[in-house]
Amino acid sequence: MPVINRVAEMQDQIAEWRRYLHENPELLYDVHNTSRFVAEKLKSFGCDVVETGIGRTGVVAIIKGNHGDGPVIGFRADMDALPILETSGKPWASKTPGKAHSCGHDGHTAMLLGAAQYLAETRNFKGSVAVIFQPAEEGGAGALAMINDGMMDKFGIKEVYGMHNEPRLPLGNFAIAKGGVMAAADTFEITVSGRGSHAAQPHLSIDPVLAASHIVIALQSLVSRETDPLKSLVVTVASVHGGEASNVIPDFVKLSGTVRTLAPEIRDFAEKRLKEVAEATGIAHNAKAEVTYRRGYPVTFNHDVETDFAASIAGKVAGPKAVDTAMSPHMGAEDFSYMLEKRPGAFIFIGNGDTATLHNAAYDFNDEAIPFGVSYWVTLAETALAA
Repeated sequence: MPVINRVAEMQDQIAEWRRYLHENPELLYDVHNTSRFVAEKLKSFGCDVVETGIGRTGVVAIIKGNHGDGPVIGFRADMDALPILETSGKPWASKTPGKAHSCGHDGHTAMLLGAAQYLAETRNFKGSVAVIFQPAEEGGAGALAMINDGMMDKFGIKEVYGMHNEPRLPLGNFAIAKGGVMAAADTFEITVSGRGSHAAQPHLSIDPVLAASHIVIALQSLVSRETDPLKSLVVTVASVHGGEASNVIPDFVKLSGTVRTLAPEIRDFAEKRLKEVAEATGIAHNAKAEVTYRRGYPVTFNHDVETDFAASIAGKVAGPKAVDTAMSPHMGAEDFSYMLEKRPGAFIFIGNGDTATLHNAAYDFNDEAIPFGVSYWVTLAETALAA
């Protein structure tokens, strides 16, 4: 089954929704206008249940099929934007300076709304589809908040599927793989304490700038000399703050950064050794390094059976040759990982074509991807819940 004719006819309408959302971006859990827009659309489609306020500002709707009882499967879209000043120059660019849909969540939301409308019209399946609209994917763990509100059990969700656009993937193509497809994301802060002095008398100081510099370099040995080169580890020191004057050695320097991993044992290793290396390097320079390590989103882990199924659905929509079933993992993170820890399912990537990269100020979701994304959701529902 290629792109569904009715879905192709809906493209312009869905693009209008997407562009409205793009013009009106909201951050984290403060997606009140977006949630209201989504809930109103779902009610107008005639969904059987529309519930708001799940995970603070999430929305879930239930669409029952016309062919009797069956399981409930969940489809998830994220709704929040990023704190970025948009430079796309599009007529529908953000109206709110400093906020922009630079990751395509507006497209994800619009495509799932389109699927909800189609499924509510046709209902050619048994059981039910739960369409899940989630806040706070960009660092707020909105998926976990919805889970903690009892979403999975309350709506009886047995399997869960997610989708994300991929700018470097051609339009009409999909990519997926079994196992870890996106990394676990942890953060760390290191405070290096020494003793300040006049910059012209460094011998009277314990220089935290020098110690911090050696810590930055030493941490790279965790990747280059202590990790199997066939396993993935990223350690990035992304922020260095210390001192205010060119002639003063400060009392302390603060470092912060991120650790990305795809395997639990590498994650444990990185947390342990980062602390040890930072502390020991500080001591070697007569300074003190105090480490705060915070675990963030876990690995986005695709389940085997559901991944095969999702790939077969994408193949029905786009053709088998347009589906990469052995994609390389992304070292970015995704809080859909929490849903995949609770239920079997799969996370797939849909081609966005030759556009700016994600989290780039010039990025804009490609509306030509809409028919493929909506057709994927609809075909998945009607196949998984076939009468």
